[in-house]
Amino acid sequence: MFLTITTTGTAGSPATDLGFLLHKHPDRVRVESQSHGTAHVFYPEATAQRCTAALLLEVDPVALVRRGKGKGRGGAPDAALAQYVNDRPYAASSLLAVALGAVFRTALKGQCVLRPELPDRERPLRIEIPVLPARGGAAMVHRLFGPLGWDLVQAEAVPLDEQFPAWGDSRYVRLVLEGELRLADALRQLYVLLPVLDDAKHYWIAADEVDKLLRAGDGWLAAHPEHAVITSRYLARHKRLTQDAIERLELLRLAESDGSEVEELDNAVDETRDTQERPVPLAVQRRGAILAALRAAGAQRVLDLGCGQGQLVQALLGDPAYTEIVGMDVSVRALTVAARRLRLDRMGERQRSRVTLLQGSLAYTDKRLAGYDAAVLSEVIEHLDLERLPALEYAVFGAARPRTVLVTTPNVEYNVRWETLPAGHVRHGDHRFEWTRAEFRAWAGRVGARFGYTVAYVPVGDDDPEVGPPTQMAVFTRATAETATPGTTTDSPKEGEAA
Repeated sequence: MFLTITTTGTAGSPATDLGFLLHKHPDRVRVESQSHGTAHVFYPEATAQRCTAALLLEVDPVALVRRGKGKGRGGAPDAALAQYVNDRPYAASSLLAVALGAVFRTALKGQCVLRPELPDRERPLRIEIPVLPARGGAAMVHRLFGPLGWDLVQAEAVPLDEQFPAWGDSRYVRLVLEGELRLADALRQLYVLLPVLDDAKHYWIAADEVDKLLRAGDGWLAAHPEHAVITSRYLARHKRLTQDAIERLELLRLAESDGSEVEELDNAVDETRDTQERPVPLAVQRRGAILAALRAAGAQRVLDLGCGQGQLVQALLGDPAYTEIVGMDVSVRALTVAARRLRLDRMGERQRSRVTLLQGSLAYTDKRLAGYDAAVLSEVIEHLDLERLPALEYAVFGAARPRTVLVTTPNVEYNVRWETLPAGHVRHGDHRFEWTRAEFRAWAGRVGARFGYTVAYVPVGDDDPEVGPPTQMAVFTRATAETATPGTTTDSPKEGEAA
């Protein structure tokens, strides 16, 4: 990745003032390590009449993949290959924007300790980027840079192959900007608009990205006619973050037109009182959905398979409709915590007779699990290796055969909505996989058909129109004796054997 900044000088303002503004001496090569490669700053020319500073970013594709490594994404061979074979080392993108923000940090702030008068001066600038990915083509480049005071905005399409012109142009352009601007303003525009044009940030979008956007867009973004497009793309189309940024930009615009401070307009909330509704935790929503499904099924005797620390068992005990509750987990430590949570040692005899905690594995059939109305596997299957799932399927659906089975699991498509979850990572370090909605439905449909269950699907949590809910739940209902298809086969595991 390559970017050059050129300026010309006069007798009273030599071009080499660019070195003061960038805090990089023209006679030296500056090398700075980045998390994804190495940034070099050097000056191909530095005279009083003309000075050019160049930023060269060498990207290490392997380091980039390792920083984003995680399970649950990119399982297909082409997706795995795409992590290594892509345009990241060559085309100016969010990687270059991050390097620009790190290497020219002081210049972006408009600060110069040695020459404090320089940052506020407009000066002739020419910025060139040889290869810039531009989703929307040259027209989008002009829409974004045109309103920002540049005298020349040139976006020349890069052909796919110069030897084969019939193939047409690529999505890349050669960008040239010329005009008289403050250097800090030019750098802030690039910091925001490079990833906007690329439209594919290489790092996870967190809530602090809104603050970064507003800082870099100070003085130009609120009034930009394309501020909605810029905001949405910069924040990777995160609906909540984009809405937050647009609302704050509107306040800035109103304050500027009114000649007042933002704080004077944004005073509708008394900060001395907590009036904000707190979101219901997903775990609470999940338990609520499970309890509702159990009530709808008319269950009285319930298995909580993989009960963990006993949160669901505790909720079930609070409803007298459940006459027998069994919590089973492979972890003795988890069962100890569950017993402590339920206060089994202090529980009255009548209440104590309703609950049982068992140690056991779902990889084996277990006579103790037979004959119950319902079984719950809440956030369990994703902790198993895929090759062990058939064993669980037979142990629960083939051997225990409760009338109703509830299975919840994360929806991997929703992971892009978790601002704190790095791209490519699963939600928990012990998850062996996380399924899309289509993958979960395919698995549930296959299991239901094999063991004689009908399946319904229930979203748990905010059902996003694009990526679905954070948790997906399948409600398996055993068919009647007349219509059930046998689940056992001649090669089914025997009692006590691994399935």
